[in-house]
Amino acid sequence: MAKAIKKVGILTSGGDSPGMNAAIRAVVRSCVYHGFESVGIYRGYEGLIEGDFEPLNARSVKNLISRGGTFLKSARSEEFRTEEGRLTAYNHLAKANIDALIVIGGDGTFRGALALGKEHKFPIIGIPGTIDNDINGTDFTIGYDTALNTVVEAIDKIRDTAHSHNRLFLVEVMGRDAGDIALSAGIGAGAEIILIPEQNLGKERLIESLRRSKKSGKTSSIIVVSEGDKVGKNIYQIADYIENTLTGYEVRVTVLGHVQRGGSPSCRDRVFASRLGVNAIDALLRGEYGVMIGVQDSKIISVPFSEAIKGENKIDKELIRVADITSI
Repeated sequence: MAKAIKKVGILTSGGDSPGMNAAIRAVVRSCVYHGFESVGIYRGYEGLIEGDFEPLNARSVKNLISRGGTFLKSARSEEFRTEEGRLTAYNHLAKANIDALIVIGGDGTFRGALALGKEHKFPIIGIPGTIDNDINGTDFTIGYDTALNTVVEAIDKIRDTAHSHNRLFLVEVMGRDAGDIALSAGIGAGAEIILIPEQNLGKERLIESLRRSKKSGKTSSIIVVSEGDKVGKNIYQIADYIENTLTGYEVRVTVLGHVQRGGSPSCRDRVFASRLGVNAIDALLRGEYGVMIGVQDSKIISVPFSEAIKGENKIDKELIRVADITSI
């Protein structure tokens, strides 16, 4: 018979994303609602190894829902990648009488949770928190919507300058090997060209597309480039290639960088994070362990960690079609 859950640990790991605090808040208050104790674990798996714990209650998480980042902080942990490191982490959980763990993060976070859960038969539930939206088994991740809004707002401002000076702007956005941010934000901001790793446009087709745009009367353009795109070694090489191949374009590069991770979460991310936090505790009550709580077709679902971290990112082909049509 499974051990009854009385105390739940909560940590955030990997890159921060807007809405993580909203998820923590929902987990803690759901614990209070069901009569569980909750414990915050600072600095992710590194804090778990060091036993950096602090009891939380409903008042501990007040006024958090509107704050970006994660108040529990996050850190990378090389030691946790080893069996010895995970054993140390488990011993700290046992010493603190923590019966289950909620982890909020991305692919690396879930890989660590899968290993810890298997090696020590420990109940762990995952919540997807990453702006990249690159987790399998869920339509969206916490922070993705806010990042899109940040990118679109930035591109709108860049376009004003592009129009004023007849310039071509290349705007690099985050996403690692996933092009979700570039594709959706590119459509939303009216980009002429979108470069994503899932669809290799190639240098020749890029130049041909720009030539068509110029022939149609466009005097300025916005190209949105996902950081994992393979057209060039980096966005600056792409800019040099365009300038050396085409005449009449003044090329500028903008790398949005970590500004995409920050800021107050959107209403959609706050509500989404709250739903996932509440349903994470519901999953523990049902005896579901080793799963991520996600969403598919607006319905909350549970996905085994092994499925959530498996395979390449799948891009929405319908959005690619929309981008192709609306960018002419």
